[in-house]
Amino acid sequence: MILTACPIISTGSAAANAAPVSAISQATKDIQAQVPIQYQIQARLDEKKMTIEGSESITYRNTSKDTLKQLVFHTYADANLSESTQTTMFKHSNEEISKNNLDKKPEDFLGGIDIEKVTTGGKTLDFGNKDQAMSVKLEQALQPGESVSVQVHFNLKIPYGSQRLSYYKDIINGAHWFPVMSVYDEAKHEWDSKPYSKTFETDYYTSADYEVQFNVPDQYQVVMPGTITTRDDAETGRKVVSTVAENTREFAFFASPNFKVDSVTRNGLTVEYYYFDNQPGKKKIVDGYVDQAFKAIDFFSDKYGKYPYPEFRIVESYVEGVAIEYSRLIQMGQIGINSAPEQDTVFVHEIAHQWFHALIGNNSETESFLDEGFADFSKVYFSEKQGDTMNGFKSIQFDDSTVDKAIASTNDEVGDWASPVYYDKGRQAIYQLYRSVGEEKFDAFMKEYFKRYVYQNATIDGLLQTIEDVLGKEARDDMKTALYEPNFMLKPEYQLSNEEKTAYLHDQFQSLYETALTQVPNLPFETMSRVMDKALQGEPLAIVLSDQVSKAANKQQEAMVNQLTTLLDLSGVKYDLIRDRQELKQKMKKELATSNLIVLGNAKSNGFVQALKSSIIDRATHIGFKWKTTMNQPSAAGAYVIKHPYNQNRLMLHYFWNEDHLSSGSLEPFMMKMQQSIGFSSAYYQYYILDKTGKVTLDKKVENPLSKLFAEE
Repeated sequence: MILTACPIISTGSAAANAAPVSAISQATKDIQAQVPIQYQIQARLDEKKMTIEGSESITYRNTSKDTLKQLVFHTYADANLSESTQTTMFKHSNEEISKNNLDKKPEDFLGGIDIEKVTTGGKTLDFGNKDQAMSVKLEQALQPGESVSVQVHFNLKIPYGSQRLSYYKDIINGAHWFPVMSVYDEAKHEWDSKPYSKTFETDYYTSADYEVQFNVPDQYQVVMPGTITTRDDAETGRKVVSTVAENTREFAFFASPNFKVDSVTRNGLTVEYYYFDNQPGKKKIVDGYVDQAFKAIDFFSDKYGKYPYPEFRIVESYVEGVAIEYSRLIQMGQIGINSAPEQDTVFVHEIAHQWFHALIGNNSETESFLDEGFADFSKVYFSEKQGDTMNGFKSIQFDDSTVDKAIASTNDEVGDWASPVYYDKGRQAIYQLYRSVGEEKFDAFMKEYFKRYVYQNATIDGLLQTIEDVLGKEARDDMKTALYEPNFMLKPEYQLSNEEKTAYLHDQFQSLYETALTQVPNLPFETMSRVMDKALQGEPLAIVLSDQVSKAANKQQEAMVNQLTTLLDLSGVKYDLIRDRQELKQKMKKELATSNLIVLGNAKSNGFVQALKSSIIDRATHIGFKWKTTMNQPSAAGAYVIKHPYNQNRLMLHYFWNEDHLSSGSLEPFMMKMQQSIGFSSAYYQYYILDKTGKVTLDKKVENPLSKLFAEE
């Protein structure tokens, strides 16, 4: 792919008031040297009951200036106590799983955590666990700088399904599986005790040191962050998998008896992909993902700050339409045989979260922009520098829409608009900063932001202060306006021109069609979507209308032409429009003989069809389409695609109706089917026949593996 350089505009004034930053960075390093929380966890998995029995010892140091009379823990596993408190993110997938697993009852999709007791030094402490927050009353108030150790004994029921904490088929997803320390807000003098978001994410933690021992069946592979070791258990058929993970923000695990691992070490970093070896050729694709992971980690390490851990792990799972970041590991969906690691931008987005979530934390309930916006910008930054123009900066510049929400909105405020606000507009605001100061200064700012907040929790205020210190007050003010005022739009000088937008859309559609069509091995040449694909590849295209038709037929035909040409114009496809028979005769044996064709109308009133009827009938038999029978069927309508009568390397797509015009009731479904048939996200049609109501009575098609994804969206 050709790299199109993005012009960088540098403004000297933006950094004019930049302050020295070395003292701030050193102070942050000193704070980071002492991790305030240590966890020691022993857990035992009962794979038959799908429960975990566990105990944890937590040592907590009070880093605030307040005297603390209680500790607060998140018990997010209790979000699974009822469907009403579970996140809606996995609702659809759970409904599909339920349909396909009739033996599972609604209560099987629920779970939760039972706290047996909390102690310190052998003494029982009073506690209350309500609304996903456990408050523990301390025997003695905890003074600033002092530490306390408490022990928590718990039992966990793992829900069935596809939640973050769940089991399904042969895998256990283990997020939120133990009580984890809440973050204390010194400014507000209170603990964060909000339940897990139903609409988005609530992952706000303090980085901590973990020592975890997991007792599991012998055949299970357990994936966790950190340095993993295994020893036999005294109980036959079981083992203990242990890990030590220092300075780790969020501790999740995955377990399966069927994991295969691809492990590669380069320059002191080991990348491991745990996957299901369930199809030929998969190992090669996994190798590609591992290589892409190294590229992304190297890029972000160079641009922002070095990835500090000795390992990074990737887990294949059964989640659909989503991928999830954790500290030092990420959860991906199933690998398809046609997966293309170098084009998988979601994969890079999740890796970027290692910098913006795992290393630099934030309150993702109140300031989700800080992780999602930066992760999404980072994936685009990476793509741009890899020469991927489709997923590079043009994808940000193309967006001239607005959203009536501020980028700095909380999860509650943004509602269902998380994706356009935090991801799309968030990355756009960061890109505007990048363009306004230039790449060199932007990279310097990012390195300083990383130094200040690695292993810490950043805030938007802290981000703005870093911008001011490194890039100047003007840059800070611009960013503050971008984040806090609704309807943010990229400055015109950084947007694409109309000509650039058309060219970008053309390339996007071309890539989408090419990718979609290659998903199906041995896809027939005669498919309707291929007409659009060939036009996008630069082959000539002509639209041939019927003439000598009634006013009603002409009106309907013009509506169809408008629908077609709108799509073609949008995607930058050039075409020739043939409206009358005289022009048709002039171009029949030259221009039209070398073009792909879209033909409209009753076979009896379309000059092209009438002129080449015998050849068309012959070509139609090759796809099993009974042309004569169908064209004489009263009130029938539909479409078929055949090899061009003059040129077997071109296609002819005929949208037909057998009456003078379509009935009012069938026009809308006819046009909807027409648009669908040449798309890349539905089935690949060779022909279909509609009745007078617009209902499909007969078709020949090949299922598109992408159609399920688009149907769910």
